[in-house]
Amino acid sequence: MKISFVVAVYHNEGALFKTHEKIQSVFANELAHHEYEMVFVDDGSKDGSLREILGLREQDHRVKVITFTRNFGQMAAMLAGFKEATGDAVINISADLQDPVELIPQMVEKWQGGSETVICYRTDRADTLSAKLFSRLAYGVMRLSHPQIPPGGFDFVLMDRKVMDEFNAIDVRHRYFQGDLLWTGYRTSFIPYVRLKRTIGKSQYNFGKKLKNFLDAVLDASYLPIRFISLVGLMTSALGVLYSASIVVSWLRGETPFAGWAPIMIAILLVGGLIMVMLGVIGEYIWRINEEVRKRPNYVVRDKYL
Repeated sequence: MKISFVVAVYHNEGALFKTHEKIQSVFANELAHHEYEMVFVDDGSKDGSLREILGLREQDHRVKVITFTRNFGQMAAMLAGFKEATGDAVINISADLQDPVELIPQMVEKWQGGSETVICYRTDRADTLSAKLFSRLAYGVMRLSHPQIPPGGFDFVLMDRKVMDEFNAIDVRHRYFQGDLLWTGYRTSFIPYVRLKRTIGKSQYNFGKKLKNFLDAVLDASYLPIRFISLVGLMTSALGVLYSASIVVSWLRGETPFAGWAPIMIAILLVGGLIMVMLGVIGEYIWRINEEVRKRPNYVVRDKYL
């Protein structure tokens, strides 16, 4: 059996040799009867990451390298690696040593036991308090429409070849890895772990990228925003009808429904704010439809060393 590893690389200089060394060690010991390949995708790094992975390729013929013309994002790098992976199973693993390589034998064991997807999910992470809070909030919202997503989310995954082929067949621009993978519905096993602290380099996964991933999850893989808009619209309409009825009753009794312009202004501001929020969400959907119609690729490859 051949196992492919896909490693998205962006400013990971110094960690890549160790990542390769650890995976190589697993296949020299626990998984000696398996073959492996490693597909590194350089996502427009401006440090020495590309030089490092090209050096690995010179040492190990099982290393493949793909380079982008610029930074297209982690999801794009993963997609490029998935398309080039040729193994009977494909494992997506981080380049920064935060995913424990020691779990790979257990993942392979579950795969050989009949699981078509093996997900290692994060029960905790060695991150800042703000990062942990954002993660819990984001995944809490995502789980409203995808309750099968583990609370801490996941990226460290093994996929059977048929799962990988099905995942690659999904042809949309804004991809949400976790939602798309679980949508396929294949037999899935879960392994909990604590995400390790990054020891080399600095994370490039900033708040903007986290927010983009969150929006992709909510807007592309969920009906939640549309349902929320419909619910808020119905509630606003119902309150408007009730308030109108109270005004009519007060008018019939000869009473003044309000003493001044303040209630009018409050109502206008509240309704106007709701309308702007709704238009913003609808605008997000329209922009994504426009992106799909334009059919631009998710990434542009500069070179391949296969």
